[in-house]
This record gives sequence, structure tokens and C-alpha cells, in this order.
Amino acid sequence: MDDGVAVQQTIDRLLPERLQRLRQLSGVPVVFGGTTRRGVAGSQQLVLSRLLGTFGTSLHGLVVRPGLGLGGSVLCRGITHRVDDYATTTDITHEYDRMVVQEERLTSVFAVPVVVRGAVRSVLYGAVRDRRPIGDRALRAAEVLARQLQQDVENLLQPSPEPALRRSLGALAELAEVIRDTVDPGLRARLVRIHRELSGAPDSATGGGKTLAPREIDALRLVAVGATNVEIAARLGLSPETVKAYLRAAMRKLEVRNRTAAVHAARQAGVL
Repeated sequence: MDDGVAVQQTIDRLLPERLQRLRQLSGVPVVFGGTTRRGVAGSQQLVLSRLLGTFGTSLHGLVVRPGLGLGGSVLCRGITHRVDDYATTTDITHEYDRMVVQEERLTSVFAVPVVVRGAVRSVLYGAVRDRRPIGDRALRAAEVLARQLQQDVENLLQPSPEPALRRSLGALAELAEVIRDTVDPGLRARLVRIHRELSGAPDSATGGGKTLAPREIDALRLVAVGATNVEIAARLGLSPETVKAYLRAAMRKLEVRNRTAAVHAARQAGVL
């Protein structure tokens, strides 16, 4: 399968759930998005396919060409763009005003690119209708979700490990569980050494002899891309207090005092 088609299909599969999260985290009432396809002239163009909170379906199936409108600007530049009043801004062209302004009555709108393997493969939009500008917090939530979507797509498109490698990884995971449950300090140290030698990880990979739980690693991954505790909670389906508990446990195991240091230590250990 062509790489671009595989990326498109993977994003299409994930997009409905991610737009739901975008609406929840950003607080904006209207969210929509789509994936890029190769146009007749060979350039990538965006096709809007998923809508939440719209009045009708005028945006569904809309083809956004590079350089045109807000999404077209994002396609060309590959960076987030926000306009406070779509109808009057001079930052963008206005080919799509009939759908955006007249039919949907959108005012403040942002568009965030999802860059996969060096190219814009999707654009996530958020919008309001009450003429209040969309705030920085909503924009930050959208950028975190876009980065997470990028990572998830790239991870899903990785070749599957060979059966022998899968068995090895499973054995290492089981050994890590044994280490966690071992109370004898001497035996634990020996098991940690064996785990380190088998996995090729440095001494700190087990966090001072204690392995990081999967949820602790998940939380640190999101911290690494700038997510707040509230954003992490929404992403993982947990409460903010549970997220705090996971991060405190990870910091204790990694023997550091803050989130940033925990991310750095986990990277050094080969955990992230």
C-alpha cells in the first residue's frame, strides 16, 4: 500500500475520537477536520470529512487547496494559524466564506496541522460563533492533540515485530513485573541486572531498581509534548488526581523532583 494512503486511512480511523477530545479539551463548540489527498496537479489538498457542532453539511467534503483560506494557509506553512474574525481578516483568502461565514456563521477559527513523516497529512479546526476570540489555552490543547495524533499514527504504521522479538519483549515485560513484586533487595538487584543486560538498557532504565508502570510512562510521554495534567487526564481517560499520583510515583522511582526532570531521566533511561 502507498505510504500516503496508509497514513490517510490511519488518520481517518482515529479522527472521530480525536475531534471529540478536541471539543472536550478546548471548550470550542465547533470542531472539524480531514486528511490530505494528492490533487490533479500533484499537490496535496485537504478534504474535510469529519464535523462536530456544525449547523449543516456544507463543509463536509469541501476540498481545501494549498494557499486558499485558513486551512490552505496551514497546508502551505505547516504551522498553526488562528483568526479572530474570519469574515474580515486580511491574513487569509476568502474563497470559502459562503460555507464558513454565511452558512455556519463562524467567527474566531483556528487550524492546526498534523505533520506525519515530515508532511502535513491532516488539519484540525476549532471555531466559535459568538465573536469572542479563541484563547491560547484552547489552541495549546489542539496542538497537544495534534502532536499526539502524529505520534499515534507513526507508531501504528511501524512494521510489526517478528514473532521471536515479540516473545522477547513479552518476556522482558514479565521479568519487569517480577522485579516490581520482589521484596528481597539482593534478589531484586540481581534481577534488575539481568533485565538490564537482556534489554541493553542503561542502569537507570528501571528507575533505580523499580520499573515504571505503563500508565506512568503514558503520562510522561504526554508531559514531554507539553500537556497539562488536565489534558493528560482527558487523553488517558483518568482523573487529574490519578494523573498526579502516576507522575509522583514516576518521579519517586526516577529519583527526581519535578516533571521536566522525570521526562529527561526517562529518556536517558531509554524508557521514552
